Amino acid sequence: MTQENLAFGTDVSRLLDIVANALYTNRDVFLRELISNAADACDKLRYEALQKPSLAEGDSEFRIRVSKDSDARTVSIRDNGIGMNKEDLVDNLGTIARSGTAAMVEAVKNSGGEKGALNLIGQFGVGFYASFMIANKVEVISRKAGETQAWLWESDGRTGYSVREATDEETKKLGGRGTLITLFTKDDAYDYLLDDKLKQIILAYSDHIAVPVFVGTEDQPINAASALWMRPKNDITTEQYNDFYHHIGHVFDEPSMISHWRAEGKIEYTALLYIPTMRPIDLYEPGRKHAVRLYVKRVFITDQVQNLIYPWLRFLRGVIDSEDLPLNISREMLQNNPIVTKIRSGVTKRILSDLAALAEKDEAAFETFWYQFGMVVKEGLYDAFEHRDDIFKITRFFSTNSKGSRHLTSLDAYVSRMKEAQDEIYYILGEKLESIERSPQLEGFKARGLEVLFLSDTIDSFWLQQVADYKGKKFVSVTKGSIDLDKFETEKKDDEKPEEKNDISMTELLGALSEELKKEVKHVRVSKRLTDSPVCLIADDGGVDMHMERVLKIQQNYEPVNTKKILEINEKHVLIQQLAALAQAGKDSPALKDAARLLYDQACIIQGEPVNDPAGFTRRMAEFMQRGLAT
Repeated sequence: MTQENLAFGTDVSRLLDIVANALYTNRDVFLRELISNAADACDKLRYEALQKPSLAEGDSEFRIRVSKDSDARTVSIRDNGIGMNKEDLVDNLGTIARSGTAAMVEAVKNSGGEKGALNLIGQFGVGFYASFMIANKVEVISRKAGETQAWLWESDGRTGYSVREATDEETKKLGGRGTLITLFTKDDAYDYLLDDKLKQIILAYSDHIAVPVFVGTEDQPINAASALWMRPKNDITTEQYNDFYHHIGHVFDEPSMISHWRAEGKIEYTALLYIPTMRPIDLYEPGRKHAVRLYVKRVFITDQVQNLIYPWLRFLRGVIDSEDLPLNISREMLQNNPIVTKIRSGVTKRILSDLAALAEKDEAAFETFWYQFGMVVKEGLYDAFEHRDDIFKITRFFSTNSKGSRHLTSLDAYVSRMKEAQDEIYYILGEKLESIERSPQLEGFKARGLEVLFLSDTIDSFWLQQVADYKGKKFVSVTKGSIDLDKFETEKKDDEKPEEKNDISMTELLGALSEELKKEVKHVRVSKRLTDSPVCLIADDGGVDMHMERVLKIQQNYEPVNTKKILEINEKHVLIQQLAALAQAGKDSPALKDAARLLYDQACIIQGEPVNDPAGFTRRMAEFMQRGLAT
């Protein structure tokens, strides 16, 4: 009999050490995790047996049995589910990937110590590895349904693990298909060798499991053994809802919102869906999928039907149980099934409706949700036009209306605050809120009390390409084109001094700047936007917003044609007035040419664009500083 010894990687060993020694103060969760996995194994076989009944032949009543041996100091969990062969044992138990992701392991490494690591792991749950919270050795004997050979996996959770064929005696101990997990308990885990303790944990954490769970040799299950989502809502406690969330998600946070309903009519289904409190660390990974399980008449079918949930709702966890789909439908056929598509539409409407209700009832709770998942939800504005109106109801933005600590606003609230002559929704795109808030293009809007939305998520550049307006109010970028600000009066401050009249003509300066910068800008004009800054760059009316252009270059290899920007100058700024006077005296002045270059470079820097000639910029800046210090 050949035994294969395999080593855990360094990261996995470290993670297991954290799990075993410091992950949770309440170690009872180990049993919840193992029972949850056992129930999943039974669900998987129940589905496979629909296609191939012989897999469950002779033992079709699924069950989980928890027992202890006080003399041997062991706790065992036995199920008659799908079971595992050698390859399954290596894939499922030999790596950490099934209890998290490579990204999680990397995050743990960079989390700044053990406390940070615990918080990160808590977003994922640890499944089978929770065994090592109470055990110094774990033995797994398993035989896959339809196969004759049983296998044994063994590990101390530190030095690695071994896999070999099970002996006849070990196979007899298993007693058939399925899995037997035996935990050799640590000295301080003696309380788990009491039947009453095991029963208490099962009742607390696993009452919702739809597979009966027995303790010892008793004939009556400890749990209710019925599908939680099929029970009346009034009969389900908050604790039971939360326990089921932990079961299906293998996570340890609490849900921020629970939606439980039954749809009746042409399409009938029951849904129990959760929104997490904590954002999964892999939420933005390209391969990230939703975590919603599809059942048909209480039989688990799959958790891999991508058409069941929109990608922009991929943070959802839970169960959808259909009454209309056939039990023997293949997973491949589900992807384009019209019933699944209709279920997706109904689920989407309900979740968006519940989120809208949450926003009205508990603004703080909704904003917590939005901070975690808002950027993902906005993806729906781009690719789910049929739900766009409902998505807009819950979409939130920062804006110039935020006073003191930042405050989110809805589009309806924005529209209610629009000026009498205003018929457009103004926005500005950027990478960071801090940079956006300081953008010179905002100055004229702020001075007139015109609210501007701050759009700092990458997805904003894309959905704006698909959405022209909101309730007839056109979306307009403040960094693009000519906006008629003259129809809005400037709001005077109480301590503001009367504006001094400017008699200096800008004509010569505009000509000089246009000539010097003719290769860099389309043209130069006096700005209506600026009140404090001397210059800014603007995209032409027919061009692409500057930030959007930058995003498209990165995301879609976009190569713009004729994208020269417009340079706007502030005729009321002292520097511009001084340069205008210099231009009147002689526009061929070397100092004026250097100033033109410096103004353009300054506008690029403010906009986050690279300076074309860093050496020239440095030289010109040094010379101007030298002249200023000499006077």
